[in-house]
Amino acid sequence: MRRAFFAFAVVPFIFMSSAFAGDAEIKAGQSVIDGQLKALIANDGAKAYSFAAPNVKRIFPTVDAFMNMVTNGYPPVRKPQTYSFGKVEETAPGSIVQQVLIVGPDGKDYEAVYTLQQQPDGTFQITGCSLRASNSLST
Repeated sequence: MRRAFFAFAVVPFIFMSSAFAGDAEIKAGQSVIDGQLKALIANDGAKAYSFAAPNVKRIFPTVDAFMNMVTNGYPPVRKPQTYSFGKVEETAPGSIVQQVLIVGPDGKDYEAVYTLQQQPDGTFQITGCSLRASNSLST
């Protein structure tokens, strides 16, 4: 239920935003997502958790809790066969929404929409992710 609400709350911003993130911010955000996905594939929970923003760490205060959530709630993100970056937009200064197209472990297509926020130290961290099967994209 939480994922469904998050998807409805975030996805409209992808299409409503007219400001685009600069190339450096886009690359930084994609690097964070790529790093987390590679860590998940490698079963490196501590590294995957390191890309999560403070709001996520408050909800999932341990690596084990975080990995349990990803494993049980986001199997395509946990073990993608392949992934590629899609649309990206900046919804506010220092806030990025990045679409990631994923082929899941089941061979089906998924869309993950990541939100990232720039932290006080200048790095980007993942503040959320919504996931849906590609067959729901046309509705």
